Amino acid sequence: MLLNLQVKNLALIESAEIEFGSGLNILTGETGAGKSLLMGSVNLALGGKAGADLIGKYSDSAFVELNFSVDEEKAKLLEEMDVYPEDGVVTISRRITGTRSPIKVNSETMKAENVRMITSLLIDIHGQHDHQSLLYKSNHIKILDKFAAKPLSEVKPDCEKAYKAYKAALAKLDEFDISEEERNRNISFLQFEIDEIDSANIHIGEDEELEKEYRCMSNYRKIAESLGAISELMGNDSDEGASDRCGRACQLMSSCVQYDEGLKSLYEQLADIDNLVGDFTRDLADHMADMEFDEKVFYDTESRLDLLNGLKAKHGGSLEAVLEYYDKANEKLAFYEDYEASLMKAKNDADNARTELVKLCDKISAIRQKEAKVLSSSIKDALKDLNFEHVEFEIEVRALAEPTANGMDEAQFMISLNPGEELRPLDKIASGGELSRIMLGIKSVLAGKDDIGCLIFDEIDTGISGRTAQKVSEKMALIAKDHQVICITHLPQIAAMADNNYLIEKSSDETSTRTSVKKLDEDGVVSELARMLGGSEITGLTFESAKQMREQAKNLF
Repeated sequence: MLLNLQVKNLALIESAEIEFGSGLNILTGETGAGKSLLMGSVNLALGGKAGADLIGKYSDSAFVELNFSVDEEKAKLLEEMDVYPEDGVVTISRRITGTRSPIKVNSETMKAENVRMITSLLIDIHGQHDHQSLLYKSNHIKILDKFAAKPLSEVKPDCEKAYKAYKAALAKLDEFDISEEERNRNISFLQFEIDEIDSANIHIGEDEELEKEYRCMSNYRKIAESLGAISELMGNDSDEGASDRCGRACQLMSSCVQYDEGLKSLYEQLADIDNLVGDFTRDLADHMADMEFDEKVFYDTESRLDLLNGLKAKHGGSLEAVLEYYDKANEKLAFYEDYEASLMKAKNDADNARTELVKLCDKISAIRQKEAKVLSSSIKDALKDLNFEHVEFEIEVRALAEPTANGMDEAQFMISLNPGEELRPLDKIASGGELSRIMLGIKSVLAGKDDIGCLIFDEIDTGISGRTAQKVSEKMALIAKDHQVICITHLPQIAAMADNNYLIEKSSDETSTRTSVKKLDEDGVVSELARMLGGSEITGLTFESAKQMREQAKNLF
């Protein structure tokens, strides 16, 4: 249920908040007062198109917030979408600026498509032009499937899996659509690449070790020259090196210690240095003696690296990728070499996958055929309640040539509005006003099948009046027995049925124009009904008619 709607600085609305109740919530007001703007703000919060032109003049941004109450069952479904109601409430808000308009669910920013998925569990909005969707045959199967959602849910997931398996089998079969010449060419190419990788005798990690060795050998001369210079400085072959000088310094310090015991610690430090220098120069000499440079080893290392790097460049950038390609190439080679047997297997797999898919499609078709009769009868009854006295209605379910993930059917609504007329496609008969009532009839039937708590109807009563308007109001009141219904209307017959009435008003002064909302008490409801009945001139008789209309509505059910 939608608990409240808060709007700030949206076009003419400086600030408005509506606390909605259960049952039938009706919004009325003069033409141009901002009723559709207010309901349009709901669409904005749910991810509708938002532009900077919607921002009012009272600040540099517009803001819309919706708060929904959810039961435990809905809460579990929302948690599967990583939405966690707080105290049973989900808050959806959107701030519209000149450049950005992020949507937040419980303070977490979300993409518009994710918000639409979440709110599809909470609210169903039907605008004044949505009835035109009935003219598109592709929507008829969707309406039927929504009605038959429970029995279809036991088959459709399996059908979707079977369809994926069938498409995969067809894709595999398509691989055989090559000429003998191309197949032989592929065999030769694959054999060449397999032999190339085979002959390389690859070991994982080998390239990294060779890189280290190659870098070392590539810099051998520079290393040798540097080590020679270090050896000379340390004094391995010279009396002027660090080692010789340390030795002599140590001798001199030793003679000084005989006369000054205070120099003993310095002597010990110098002796340690002398030992370290001696160890270093011996180790350096040993390393230089072991150093060798073999031109052939260098060439072989370089050649091996070139080979491995060439294979890596061709097959994915790593030795692991090369070996993975090697396995796949062997699979493809086996496939081409055993072409006829593989082709036969692929055909059998595709045939079996299609047979399994068609079986599931047949189950779906049987469900749709059965449910179409029930839905047709229910819609027919609903349309009679909406003053289509001689209506005949039928949903034709026809087989498609090929199976799909959604079964193997299409549906079309067939209708006759006058006695003696044969059933014809809906788009060939119904006018705009009739489509609006037909959509309301369908909604009233579907409302009993789904668990969406809130339904919004935005001026779907356009073009109807009199007895038809009364029928529409009664149907809407019936829907509101089990759902929260929010409706913008110009018809007093519908407004009289409301459990909660809200008046949308526009006021102006010398500097600005504002839209405001207020909930009406019982006297206010009667006054608004009188305005809707009487137009510009409201007489005492008009007020009496408004009171009677309100009383009749209260006592209807």
